[in-house]
Amino acid sequence: MMLELNEVLVEGEPQTLSLMAKASEMTCLTGGSAERRTRWLLAMLGFQSVTHGYISIDGEPLTPASSAVFRSLIAYAPSRLCKLGEVVSYEPPSVQDVFSLKNNRELPISNGILGEEMRRVGADISDPRVQLLAVAVLLNKPILLVDNPPVLAGGYLKNLSATGKLVLITSVERELLALSDNILEI
Repeated sequence: MMLELNEVLVEGEPQTLSLMAKASEMTCLTGGSAERRTRWLLAMLGFQSVTHGYISIDGEPLTPASSAVFRSLIAYAPSRLCKLGEVVSYEPPSVQDVFSLKNNRELPISNGILGEEMRRVGADISDPRVQLLAVAVLLNKPILLVDNPPVLAGGYLKNLSATGKLVLITSVERELLALSDNILEI
């Protein structure tokens, strides 16, 4: 599995970005502001307008018609529940909320399984990012996008990439950059 951005210009960004993120590797998007890094992840999900270039998974381009198919391959762990980088309100989703969605109904998930996964992350489970990351991982998609994960989750994310997942994170933390196979500065 490969996620590629080829000379992509996202609405609101001053420059294009090209990257190739591959399965079994952890790629880190760094630099710029947290809002800018989030904007790039949202573009990969088809939620942010691309004005130039293309985004593809395994050579298939992201288009308005293919965005739902793309999102079926991608699990996204936001740093917080927000709309385009701005916090509207913080209300962590319950397991039932996430797994009652049509695409997730067949997944065998419970509060106990979520709690176990949160402990595996290795970071403070009171950090809301840990719950959001655990929920995304339990969706068991081949691509995992993680916006600003906790530093202590680095080993967990690296292990996920070692199992064959394509893991793409955003961070400015040295510890996470050191664990990344590929680093791209915006």
